[in-house]
Amino acid sequence: MFRRNRADRDFREAQRAGQAVLATHTEWPQPDLTGPLAAPADATVVPDFLPPQFRAPCRQDVSGFMMRWHLPLVINGEVHACHCGAYRNWIVFNMRDDSVWLRCEAGHEAEETRLDTAWYNRNSGPVDHFHPTLDEGLRHLGH
Repeated sequence: MFRRNRADRDFREAQRAGQAVLATHTEWPQPDLTGPLAAPADATVVPDFLPPQFRAPCRQDVSGFMMRWHLPLVINGEVHACHCGAYRNWIVFNMRDDSVWLRCEAGHEAEETRLDTAWYNRNSGPVDHFHPTLDEGLRHLGH
């Protein structure tokens, strides 16, 4: 019982001390904000964003992303296979319109509606290269 009363008394004292600190802020003079705020004469303006050559392209600047998928691609518990019989070594494309396309080693491409951008983002690593054309990207990935 006494421990609880002592804790309540300590809490009330801490509250009073906090209110006293807050009350001192109301006694400070208000800053003069009526005049224009001028920068010092020797201050130089530094841009707050990276120059264009150091910026990475955003999602809207590229047509899509691609990655290798060496293992058999399992979608909803089934191994996905191309009509030519290939079931591994895919190139997975994630396009700007959030569609996912698969390309086998033989060059057959098909949209896979059971995969989405969230699946691609979970399974892909960071972007390591940007390529100006699709052929250069495929050559980089070994196709």
